[in-house]
Amino acid sequence: MNDQRMTLSPDTARQLATATKTVPQMRGVTPRYLLRALPWVDVASGVYRVNRRRSFILGDDRISTYDEDGTPRVVAGDLRELPYLRDAEDAALDELAAAFTPVTFDAGQVLVQEGDPADRLWVLVQGRAEKRVTGRYGEDALLEVAGDNQFFDLDAWTRGEPMPYRVKALTPGTALCADRAALTRLTSRDDRLREATDMFASGEGVRPGSEAPIDLCSGHVGEVELPGTYVDYEDAPREYHMSLAQTVLRVHTRVADLYNGPIDQTRAQANLTAQALRERQEAALLNHPEFGLVNNVSAGQRVQSRTGSPTPDDLDELLARVWKQPGYFVAHPRAIAAFGRECTRRGVPPVTDNRFGSPLLTWRGVPLLPSDKMRFSGGGAVGTTEILLMRLGEAEQGVVGLRPSAVPDEMEPGLSMRNMGVDQKGITSYLMTAYFNTAVLVEDAIAVLQNVEVSTYHDYS
Repeated sequence: MNDQRMTLSPDTARQLATATKTVPQMRGVTPRYLLRALPWVDVASGVYRVNRRRSFILGDDRISTYDEDGTPRVVAGDLRELPYLRDAEDAALDELAAAFTPVTFDAGQVLVQEGDPADRLWVLVQGRAEKRVTGRYGEDALLEVAGDNQFFDLDAWTRGEPMPYRVKALTPGTALCADRAALTRLTSRDDRLREATDMFASGEGVRPGSEAPIDLCSGHVGEVELPGTYVDYEDAPREYHMSLAQTVLRVHTRVADLYNGPIDQTRAQANLTAQALRERQEAALLNHPEFGLVNNVSAGQRVQSRTGSPTPDDLDELLARVWKQPGYFVAHPRAIAAFGRECTRRGVPPVTDNRFGSPLLTWRGVPLLPSDKMRFSGGGAVGTTEILLMRLGEAEQGVVGLRPSAVPDEMEPGLSMRNMGVDQKGITSYLMTAYFNTAVLVEDAIAVLQNVEVSTYHDYS
């Protein structure tokens, strides 16, 4: 075999060639549809105050539980979710919490029959159950699906009336139950608590989510005396302060001086760092415990998935909660895939629409924005996630993003890169900061579908 070459080898020729280079790539970059969809409000003072008409919000309509040596217990302080226990003494709450006993149930088991005495208050520790009622013409009607930490039925239990609906378990689970006699013992010893309970039972007590009334008159004829009124505002409106994501980017002067062409090393480093800051920003806007959208959904706007998998019926229920100009669903890509499978199973494939330069699934004309920042509970592959639905914009009393109107050394809106100087090691430091927040202007601007399972597949053969 003749090994003598007749031309210059490619490996040798490469020594005289210049490679065509890309800017540094980053796997963690996502489209960040949420940041692109949100209408951004420039906040000049660093504080955004949401003034609202006075309303009565009691809490999250959930009673938390914890595990004590394998036995579920009620968090005593969370019993203040019951309106007439808002100002109760801690000792009374502890006594009532001790009265709850655990009950296990199987899927399909009827927990409470319609018309039975409401002698127990139920708190679901784990599992899902549906509330059903007999309709006007004898038909079976679904009222609601209850999930973890929800309770039923407070009104009937407090008044000692028959259950207005029956409750059937959809999954195996555990509940905590308290006999009505425990409440009776407390009210018999505490006059203030008895008065608060009686007021609630009479319908005069404060109801969650209700607004201060505006007296009006309509449909009248003649010279009637018109009512006088005014609109009351909240005494302490919620204020949103700018949150931030920060880091210090370090670049050695030798690298910036000698290896700066054809790609600017400092600029390349800054761009990748800015991408990471924006990714963290989107995650915080969704999941931050104080201002994250998932954690700012009011009790009446939370929907439990009917069967676990996200179905068209579930998304229709969300649309019934955010029916005034719904803007976008936000869901994990696996949740959107699971929804697509359920649509395929029913023969109603969702329409695809082009938004932000990408084809996106829609339901009833509302796009589903994928975001891998939507959290999973109980493990990724087999855990449960959530689906948000939002109305957007200040004029629509919806959800808005917040950012400062201007910051020094701004490289993007709300993101600055400030030179901190060169240290004795020849390293230049840059403080990179992204300022942001988000606000829900009115409670019905956002709703969430909870306990969404994404691991169900179907055999279409």
